[in-house]
Amino acid sequence: MTAWDEIRTAYHVARLGTVSGAAEALGVHHATVIRHVDALEAALGVKLFQRHARGYTATEAGMDMLQVAQATDDQFAQLVSRIKGHGDGVEGELIVTSLGSFSYLITPALVDFQLQHPKLVVRSLTDERVYRLEYGEAHVAIRAGAAPEEPDNVAQKFGHQNYAIYGSESYIARFGMPESQADLQNHTFVAHDDESMRAPWHRWLTTHIPKENRRFRATDDRVSRDAIIAGAGLGFLPEICANEIGGLVQVAPSQPDWAVPLWLVTHVDLHRTAKVQALLSYLKEISRAW
Repeated sequence: MTAWDEIRTAYHVARLGTVSGAAEALGVHHATVIRHVDALEAALGVKLFQRHARGYTATEAGMDMLQVAQATDDQFAQLVSRIKGHGDGVEGELIVTSLGSFSYLITPALVDFQLQHPKLVVRSLTDERVYRLEYGEAHVAIRAGAAPEEPDNVAQKFGHQNYAIYGSESYIARFGMPESQADLQNHTFVAHDDESMRAPWHRWLTTHIPKENRRFRATDDRVSRDAIIAGAGLGFLPEICANEIGGLVQVAPSQPDWAVPLWLVTHVDLHRTAKVQALLSYLKEISRAW
């Protein structure tokens, strides 16, 4: 039997639950989907789906098939990404992932890099989750915190971000400048909503500033930044970012214990490709000015 075509079709039926949905995802006629599923069930001698008015529901055997097919589909996607990444030139897609809070640093750099290499299509993906480089989800990941330890990834130190405590001019006018580090406990702070966040500056904040004084909390660093600018309270910002924003006052200088390490991470299979090496060299060069 032409196993992969039929398994792939059944995988999409199991994933989407309908013949029409699978047909649209695969770009084929719904009759082709039905034929593939029927042929696969006949070859295996087992029912993969229960048919009903609302669509198809995978049986226990169908669920087993779904797990295997999904893993295979992921591997094919990984293979395609690697093949596309092995070109000799700096062209095609270049996928870079980072935290959205790094946009003020990374986006101008990627724009400049793309202008230097006009055959590139740059895809900048931002999310809290860690993208899986081993499945080809990105060519380069920019990560913060502890050194990545995935065995098939290449991690290179990318400097660090110094954090200091800032307040808006309007906040300082209303509540005054803290007279000492101890006096910071008497002020209102903007903080991350996740108490378990591992950033060094956040650990200091949760240790030294009473929870009742952390009165504005957010899950996105960009929201926290805007809250500090708007006068919601004092808060931590990267020095290089804060220096570009008007109306802010540094109330406590950066400390080594507050700094956040940055890493450039690539998968070993794509690390030596032309476009990945070109981007890594470019980012390392411009980071010297940060």
